[in-house]
Amino acid sequence: MRTWVEVDHAALKHNLKAVQKMAGKAGIMAVVKANGYGHGLNEVAATFSSGIEVFAVASLGEAIQLRDTEKKKPILLLSAALPMEYPEIGRHGFIPTISSLEEAVLYAASAKKKALIHFKIDTGMGRLGAQPDQAFAILSEIRKLTLSLHSISTHLPSADSNRKLTQKQLKEFDNLLSYLREFTPEVPIHVLNSAGSMLFPEHAQDLVRVGLALYGVSPVPQFQKLLKPALSWKASVTFIHDLPKGHGISYGSTYRTPRAMKVAVLPVGYADGYPRHLSGKNAAVLIKGKRCPVLGRVTMDQIMVDVSAIKGIKVGDEAVLVGKQGNAEITATEVAANADTIPWHLFCGITGRVTYVYKG
Repeated sequence: MRTWVEVDHAALKHNLKAVQKMAGKAGIMAVVKANGYGHGLNEVAATFSSGIEVFAVASLGEAIQLRDTEKKKPILLLSAALPMEYPEIGRHGFIPTISSLEEAVLYAASAKKKALIHFKIDTGMGRLGAQPDQAFAILSEIRKLTLSLHSISTHLPSADSNRKLTQKQLKEFDNLLSYLREFTPEVPIHVLNSAGSMLFPEHAQDLVRVGLALYGVSPVPQFQKLLKPALSWKASVTFIHDLPKGHGISYGSTYRTPRAMKVAVLPVGYADGYPRHLSGKNAAVLIKGKRCPVLGRVTMDQIMVDVSAIKGIKVGDEAVLVGKQGNAEITATEVAANADTIPWHLFCGITGRVTYVYKG
């Protein structure tokens, strides 16, 4: 294989147990949108299924794909649906996110009697959700429709980065909770994402809505030791050559060899999802357990790396872009930071040109 991803099911199982421990008595809503955060939707869902209560995806298309293999667990759509999608959502029994009375009325007209919905309240994300001062009026009207509430939630925009703001948001939502519990005592509440589950476990409520942590990457650095990254990204060396001092490498010749160097070519580039923003950013890969710097600009299909210090290197040798090799490791967090992005983006950016291998 030229470039491939390896996903470790044993690591996924380990992370699910770690999340269950953090959640305490709360159930798990496993977020598997965006192709299971780039890990493979149906494959990771099969691993998580026995230990979770609900699956969450972004869109109707993802829900249909998941239902092909997951026949029993509820599937919740986290994003707003188009009205033209409502009949299909209702027909499959998926759970749409509803933020307004208008949405609820339209969905009720398209769905079966007692169809489930998820009601969202906006306490600071500014994306979906009813405003808190309007939530009870909307819920009162929804109860008059032929719909049933599956769950009620809010979303934490800054749980991993702004503790003071998150505490304020949680306090405001807590003020709503006493009324919500009286209004709909049987309806599950979910508030916490991965970072929230780590830092604010006392607010777990009935469900925690976890994504990144299930895949082994912690949005809060001090919790990384509890998790095992499930994804490794690799490529095979396709060409090796010796370049003299002062030779340009890649487009624009932004890098020139400071000395005679041995350079290897790897068949992976931004068309595979390896970020172009890694160009000139101290990125590296692992070959024979040693870090080999990426030289010059990342191109569409290939990157060049310095292998001057690697003895016995040959075409076909394995290079690790993300993951472990020997005692060395390049984490998704490191790669994402060098590319001025986040691990979520890195995982979701891996394209269909990359082969997936599952183990464990």
